[in-house]
Amino acid sequence: MKSLQELEQIKQKTLDSVSLRKDRAGGIRIVVGMGTCGIAAGARPVLMSFLEEVQKRNLRDVTITQTGCIGVCRLEPMVEVTRPGEEKVTYVKMTAEKAKRVISEHIVNGKIVNEYTIGAAE
Repeated sequence: MKSLQELEQIKQKTLDSVSLRKDRAGGIRIVVGMGTCGIAAGARPVLMSFLEEVQKRNLRDVTITQTGCIGVCRLEPMVEVTRPGEEKVTYVKMTAEKAKRVISEHIVNGKIVNEYTIGAAE
């Protein structure tokens, strides 16, 4: 059993985490498709690459989440990026290296990496 002090620390850490999410509600959202098709196609390293890059660059207005199948299994791993006031961008056939480029060009500099988008793949 945890001590009262340990439980209080866990509670505070959880509240801080929830608070961070609220603060970032209007920021950039990155959603990685983690359905079985996405995982089989390599979505886990893509997710980890996004998380590492955001942390490394200390990007505070970026929320990374996961979802189930996005719907076009042959294009997995898929990632959706939503920036406030802009259309959602869907990236396909992602890799960990492509994720780093998306962070650098799209998330940091606002320039969509067109050759990775669903429009370029179709």
